[in-house]
Amino acid sequence: MTTSTTALITGASRGLGRSSAIHLARSGVAVIGTYLSRKEDADSLVAELAGTGVPVRMLQLDVGRSEDFDTFADSVRGVLADLGREHLDHLVHNAGAGVHAPFTSTTEEQFDELFRTHVKAPYFLTQALLPLLADGGRILNVSSGLARFTGPGYSAYAAAKGAVEVLTRYQAAELGDRQIRVNTLVPGAIATDFGGGVVRDVEQVHAAVAGAIALGRVGEADDIGAAVPALLSGALGWANGTRFELSGGQNL
Repeated sequence: MTTSTTALITGASRGLGRSSAIHLARSGVAVIGTYLSRKEDADSLVAELAGTGVPVRMLQLDVGRSEDFDTFADSVRGVLADLGREHLDHLVHNAGAGVHAPFTSTTEEQFDELFRTHVKAPYFLTQALLPLLADGGRILNVSSGLARFTGPGYSAYAAAKGAVEVLTRYQAAELGDRQIRVNTLVPGAIATDFGGGVVRDVEQVHAAVAGAIALGRVGEADDIGAAVPALLSGALGWANGTRFELSGGQNL
């Protein structure tokens, strides 16, 4: 399969990022993904997608370390050159981690880590990668349904994701002169290992969450990943500064 379209996805080795990478590659989009520490997961994704005929490359990146972003951008430039490409077409800010702690006991360290990962990263990593992003490209920032409804113990995480949604609107407004579209993908509760896998593995939590979703079940990673090619496609080229919630109708 030949392709001239390339997407960079942070946190592509697991969960929603991995599903997004798989669906993009299967739709013919070359993927440059990042992983934090589990190289074996990154290698298994490359092996899984080898049969697509689409280039898939994985680079190590800690999105909490903004001081590394310029060096990372140089690495991306090298991968693009190796693939015979001049630019990225899509940038998906997916990498992140959750902290479950009551508002009254959330520490400053936990708060700062969440904002470094979920807000500072899409802010300054986008800055670093803008010279490599094509005019007319797409940026997709990943938020959370918890920015709309409340879940006890997620105040800092949800506040960070609320900031992501505001950032998306500003990026859309300020990058419009390059015809770059910026939108927010907002997953509801998903059965992955995120947050220690509590939604997936704790039966009581799983049942309670499913009961709050109009479609009657907890989401799966592919419910989100399968939508990413559509959200980045030309068919949604007039969407800009928009919030797309994919939650099955959670907490309506």
